[in-house]
Amino acid sequence: MSGFQTLLRKEILRFWKVVFQTVAGPVVSTVLYLLVFSNALQGRVEAFPGVGYGEFLIPGLVMMAMLQNAFANASSSLVQSKVTGNIVFVLLPPLSVRELFAAYVGAAMARGLAVGAGVFAVTLLFALPRFAAPLWAALFALLGCAILGTMGLIAGIWAEKFDQMAAVQSFVIAPATFLAGVFYSVHSLPPFWQAVSHLNPFFYIVDGFRYGFFGQSDVAPLASLAIVGLTLAGVCAVALRMLQTGYRLRH
Repeated sequence: MSGFQTLLRKEILRFWKVVFQTVAGPVVSTVLYLLVFSNALQGRVEAFPGVGYGEFLIPGLVMMAMLQNAFANASSSLVQSKVTGNIVFVLLPPLSVRELFAAYVGAAMARGLAVGAGVFAVTLLFALPRFAAPLWAALFALLGCAILGTMGLIAGIWAEKFDQMAAVQSFVIAPATFLAGVFYSVHSLPPFWQAVSHLNPFFYIVDGFRYGFFGQSDVAPLASLAIVGLTLAGVCAVALRMLQTGYRLRH
């Protein structure tokens, strides 16, 4: 496993050496959402009974930051390596497909969790957290980062230029996370948009994570866990297949 450990360490150091850009920057921008929305809507919106809007917002923003940064880490690493040509130094060593997959996704999860921890630490200045079911929160945090890290790996393999990766980030990942119930409970939406929200797998990640804080959710946590697990299995199968065939990597 020395090859896996070396690649994982390389990928973690890649984002940690510019920690102000890759971790501190997303923390600041996410906290700005909390400041604006909580001050504008505090006392006017009650998503869950007995839960203030600022409290309700915190888990959603933490998860949104984790998802977006887990995706960004894996996708940007691969695209940068392909554009600069140093991807050959990753492909030439005798690394198995599973080692490549685990190293890239593991580093993406590390960055996502680091950003999430930073956002959560800053939000302690605004509200004391509740943890009705902390193990559920931890489980959905890990699964969410794993899914988005794997999706970032898929996007990085597919993209050949930075603008292609940016298009996926802007037109797929960002809308899916914003519309995943981060800022609202889906029960407050009209029936049509509730149905649309339930088609978004990111919604179940956010909702399950929020259940860990308040013990309340829009969907039963076991149902969310099943859907999130199936989503993870699906994206892992796609990513492993792309790595096995060398799609846009070995040509």
